[in-house]
Amino acid sequence: MRLTVTSDNFPLVLGGVFALFFGLLAINPVSRDVWIAEVIPVAFVFLLLAATYHRFRFSNVAYGLMAVWLFWHTIGGHFTFANVPFGWFSELIGAERNHFDRIGHFSVGFYAYAIAELLIRRKLAGPIVTTLFGLFFIMSIAAGYEIIEWWYAVAEGGNAGVEFLGSQGDIWDAQKDMLADTLGAIFSLVLFWWGGKRWGSR
Repeated sequence: MRLTVTSDNFPLVLGGVFALFFGLLAINPVSRDVWIAEVIPVAFVFLLLAATYHRFRFSNVAYGLMAVWLFWHTIGGHFTFANVPFGWFSELIGAERNHFDRIGHFSVGFYAYAIAELLIRRKLAGPIVTTLFGLFFIMSIAAGYEIIEWWYAVAEGGNAGVEFLGSQGDIWDAQKDMLADTLGAIFSLVLFWWGGKRWGSR
């Protein structure tokens, strides 16, 4: 039996693919301790989206954007972010640091699209408040996550703490991560207002 992906079943198919992907990458990760810490937010977001699917169905664009972070963060959890085989990208941009985590933080900002979609479709706020709320929500999550990373690194200590923190020796790593989250949010909000009506988000 051949499965055909349509606009109606896209979120369900995407969810099934991710569940399979998640299960495969749960096998023999580089560090089980780091993997557990990294996949907790992934599992939480995925289960939240699954549980609320029938109460509020986001657009396929929103689900697609949110899936980017789910897949990306799952890969980072398997390898640890600093050790994901991403050297080709570092060579491409002439960087010594592994920027896999920076792209992951940028993709966190994609959730601003779904936030804006929820507020607009539920008529909970106007354009200005929606935009600012989506932006500030992501910025708050970014700052909160950096605090959690710091707390875990101090509490766990050792190699697991260092790998979860993922600073790779950069003292400004937290600030740069939060900037990446913010830029991702700005990008997705621009995308929402530019093409949301065309894609059924508004």
